[in-house]
Amino acid sequence: MNIAILFGGSSFEHEISIVSAITMKKVFKKSTLTYIFVDSNREFYLIDTKTINSKLFSSGEYKKSKQLTLKKGGFFIDGIFGSKVVDFDVALNLIHGRDGEDGKMASMMEFYGIPFISPRMEASALSYNKLYTKFLAQSLGVKTVDYEYLSKNDERKITMAYPVIIKPVRLGSSIGVSIVKSEAELDYALDVAFEFDTDVIVEPFIEGVKEYNQAGCYTQEWELSIVEEPHKEEFLDFEKKYMDFSRDSQVLAADISDDLKVKIQETFKKIYDPLFKGSIIRCDFFVVDDEVLLNEINPIPGSMANYLFEDFEGMISRLSKHLPREQNITIDYQYIHSIQSAKGKA
Repeated sequence: MNIAILFGGSSFEHEISIVSAITMKKVFKKSTLTYIFVDSNREFYLIDTKTINSKLFSSGEYKKSKQLTLKKGGFFIDGIFGSKVVDFDVALNLIHGRDGEDGKMASMMEFYGIPFISPRMEASALSYNKLYTKFLAQSLGVKTVDYEYLSKNDERKITMAYPVIIKPVRLGSSIGVSIVKSEAELDYALDVAFEFDTDVIVEPFIEGVKEYNQAGCYTQEWELSIVEEPHKEEFLDFEKKYMDFSRDSQVLAADISDDLKVKIQETFKKIYDPLFKGSIIRCDFFVVDDEVLLNEINPIPGSMANYLFEDFEGMISRLSKHLPREQNITIDYQYIHSIQSAKGKA
């Protein structure tokens, strides 16, 4: 199978997308990879799989690669004698943050009829924005951590008891996130968050909370990862999470009861189906007093959470054969013809 890895994008998470993409070389043993890079100007480039490395992008050398045009049917290399399509079976969206997780790339893939693995437009909109994720969970009967919402121009007051955690609404990878332990620290934390986003959510910081990650997808059946209990520190900052995006070897399953595992998996299924069909997502859960709470949805997890699956490459192949299809709408102009006939202009 030939898989196109879409990565980069105009996003604060541009660099970790590059790390995720390069990691895929070690993950896919049997498949052919075709790398398509989206630079900060949203230009597309075909990157040589054999020579791809992080310096290629930091140095700007990627600009010597063949530039691509996106149009009906795929990505094309334009030349003097016409256009040649870039051959692949399915595109894997690995653009973290804006462009990849907000629905832009999904919309373009769907519009141009390109098979792709990624949340579709509606799923992207609801999972990219942490406030909308809260609304989605509430509508599904899934409990979440309590929260308050602040916009950049709002009065800087919260009613929640300290300590709290401040999160930009539209970012991941801990960018702009701060733990605030007293009112005196609130202004600075909000200043940091508002550098990256116009809106934030405020949540209680729960000391020593149990956290678990569950990833998966639906092909012809549920394909769920192990439940992971991530390495716990008070706070995983950007640098620690940056390194986390390069993981390519399977991790150990959490040592939890079968009952808790089932609770986490059933909650994941409730969130995934049907909105996220066609994608591999990871949900991060808190467990408080034996109750499973959704913390976040990762619509495009770092390195696609490959390290949580026993047969990640096989799962990608199976998922590529069971992607959602848009309804084929036939336009026959019957309505216009009937109007013309009524007016005697047929």
